[in-house]
Amino acid sequence: MLELLLLLLPVAAASGWWAARRSVSKQERTAAREWSPQYLKGLNFLLNEQPDKAIDLLVKMVEVDSETVETHLALGNLFRRRGEVERAIRIHQNLIARPSLHGQQRAQALLELGQDYMRAGLFDRAENLFSELAESRFYKRQALSNLLEIFQQEKDWQRCLETAERLKVAGERGLSSRISHFHCELALQALAESDPGVALAQLKKAAARDRSNVRVTLIRADIAMHAGDCKAVIKGCKRVEGQEPAYLPEVLPMLQECYQRLQQDESLLDYLQGLYSRHAGSELMLMLTDLIQNREGAQAAEAFVLKHLAAHPDLKGLDKLVTLNLQQTGAAGETLATLKQAVEQMLERQAAYQCEQCGFNAKKLHWQCPSCMSWGSIKPAQNGGVA
Repeated sequence: MLELLLLLLPVAAASGWWAARRSVSKQERTAAREWSPQYLKGLNFLLNEQPDKAIDLLVKMVEVDSETVETHLALGNLFRRRGEVERAIRIHQNLIARPSLHGQQRAQALLELGQDYMRAGLFDRAENLFSELAESRFYKRQALSNLLEIFQQEKDWQRCLETAERLKVAGERGLSSRISHFHCELALQALAESDPGVALAQLKKAAARDRSNVRVTLIRADIAMHAGDCKAVIKGCKRVEGQEPAYLPEVLPMLQECYQRLQQDESLLDYLQGLYSRHAGSELMLMLTDLIQNREGAQAAEAFVLKHLAAHPDLKGLDKLVTLNLQQTGAAGETLATLKQAVEQMLERQAAYQCEQCGFNAKKLHWQCPSCMSWGSIKPAQNGGVA
């Protein structure tokens, strides 16, 4: 309650200042003096835990005109930031209902009310207000940005594209990556509807918007995999290293399967060894360990893992080393079995992916971070975080 009192005191003070400034007649000065008991009445409502009545009274004390609109807007914004959205909505609705507002003031009140509705989860109402603003002279970019956020939450990717294009025309920059991901989303929708032709067309548009978008390459490789075009898969997977090596773990299973389908195990081993020399990741180490074990035996595989752990210590490498030793010791390795169980439990608590922008940890890959909402910022975790 004290926090709310401190919040409303500046509003009451501002009311008195405006009253004194505008008191040009005896009658107005008399009216200004009459605010004192009204102000005390508002404080009494607060002390008796009747904040709604206090808000109503104090808002009425500030007459809505061209000089006091900012006070109402500030009060509404404070309530929204405090999570008291219903009160913010009431204040902003009260503003919009006043016929004395000029065009820009009304537009600002509409923008604030739309943000109130968004905070309350009333996306339909918010969309209507932002759509109205997007056609006006005032706050066009802010309205379009909010519409884009709504359409992303609703996963309406076509409207996301249309809104992003309007934002570009309005002067917004840095949209290329997002637009590329919107095309990728539409490509996935087309694949879900068994229409690879439309999907490939969307991926072409996505690449045109952002050639560094590794997601385009991954989806194309997946399409080629389902079509049985192993050469196209290998070619696509190899492109990932040049685009974003952090995503190599996403393509390694496809790469291995296609090389083996083509009966090119030797080429696979050579390529992976070269890749490992440039990007010594855990998943690449595990795949190489299995290939070395099948080709040269458990001791050679163990030596490789030990070398990896010396340069790049991680839990997956330790787990693999324990597994190799258990295979050789059998039932006698009770201590190793306990160690393996402990390592596996630690691995279960590790996150496979992490957002570079906000640090959000996840068990699966999200192309849009659920926390900070940025696109393409979540990547396979190199050292593992706790999910």
